[in-house]
Amino acid sequence: MRFPSSLLAATAAFIALPALAQDIVGAPSAGKTGFQPAATELARDLQWLDGAINVIIIAIVIFVVALLAYVILRYNRRANPTPAKFTHHTPVEIAWTIVPILILVFIGANSLPILFKQQEIPEGDINIKVTGYQWYWGYEYTDHEFGFDSYMIGSPATGGDNRLTPEVEKQLVEAGYSRDEFLLATDTAVVVPVGKTVVMTVTGADVIHSWTIPAFGVKQDAVPGRLAQLWFTAEKEGIYFGQCSELCGQSHAYMPITVKVVSEAEYQEWLKGAVEQYAGDPSTLPGAGVQVASVD
Repeated sequence: MRFPSSLLAATAAFIALPALAQDIVGAPSAGKTGFQPAATELARDLQWLDGAINVIIIAIVIFVVALLAYVILRYNRRANPTPAKFTHHTPVEIAWTIVPILILVFIGANSLPILFKQQEIPEGDINIKVTGYQWYWGYEYTDHEFGFDSYMIGSPATGGDNRLTPEVEKQLVEAGYSRDEFLLATDTAVVVPVGKTVVMTVTGADVIHSWTIPAFGVKQDAVPGRLAQLWFTAEKEGIYFGQCSELCGQSHAYMPITVKVVSEAEYQEWLKGAVEQYAGDPSTLPGAGVQVASVD
């Protein structure tokens, strides 16, 4: 069940309180290219690998173009009227076989450990189940037995029609965003503490979706009937945006993801409010089972 838009804005603002003053760290920038700032070890590894492979590719292209230019100038009909008639050159053939092998070995030796690091799921400090729907995300904090849905601010579910109207801009402001975050910000966000390992179990309810946060270096397809996992440890507080990255139907473009990384103290404050707001299990909160003995 969805709230009316006025109640929705108030609820979003309440849940977002610990993160209202946060900087937006992971977001696309108009007119720019390249990666978003890496906020996890996984993202740093991927960006380094991309840079290393680009250096190799550029070096190969420059070498091949230079070689072609040399051959064109040195061995054209005018400069070389009597061409050689040999058919083999053993040293060159050995070189063009061994050098590509060494390049591929280098790429494989560096890419496979990065791939394995992504796929070897550690024990999570925070465990969240993510379900993709047409066209929104559902999140369950399984450690605390509560969950909520996350819709784009301005989608029909939040009282909009996928356009930036004055009413939608008001919702954005009340939730701690600006008009620049339209199509990125959601009415509720995934909130996680900085420096903690987060394990997300991803699935789909209808068609294939894909949960992606570029600044974290994570992307996992949400396939109906299957469970897959991803993990990350955010190293910097802030707000990070992502998008559904698997074409999933008419409103695929209006299915963003918002993750807020906060301090441990802010996370515990948010967690208490979320357990109460979404009818979670209070006994799972830190310190819930501690009883202080009275002194007569």
